[in-house]
Amino acid sequence: MGKIFQAILATFFWANLAFATSQSEIQPFQQSRFDALQQQGKPVLVWIHADWCPTCRAQGKVLDELLPMPDLKGLTVLRVDFDSQKPLVQSFRAQRQSTFILFKGGKEIGRSLGDTRRDSILALLKQAT
Repeated sequence: MGKIFQAILATFFWANLAFATSQSEIQPFQQSRFDALQQQGKPVLVWIHADWCPTCRAQGKVLDELLPMPDLKGLTVLRVDFDSQKPLVQSFRAQRQSTFILFKGGKEIGRSLGDTRRDSILALLKQAT
């Protein structure tokens, strides 16, 4: 009986952990995922990112702080690699890395370039909630 109970608890723990991280983690951009979220009318932040970019690193720290907020729980962040996903960068009409593009209801509703200020990033993200 004890092993069955432990197995149930472990399953419950891992399922909840997976749910929690899926709600607030930054995911690599996949066109199929983006399309599905768009069709469902879900809020999506596309982040044009480069690993070498200090502004992107600063933005990442702000996103890590903001994404767990209850107000933003339905937001999905999809990260586009500025260097290796050039066709996507061009399709989103992004000129530079460190670009945020916010979508809701299948439409772009906001865009920000190079912003690292917590308050203005939060204001952008709240447009989608």
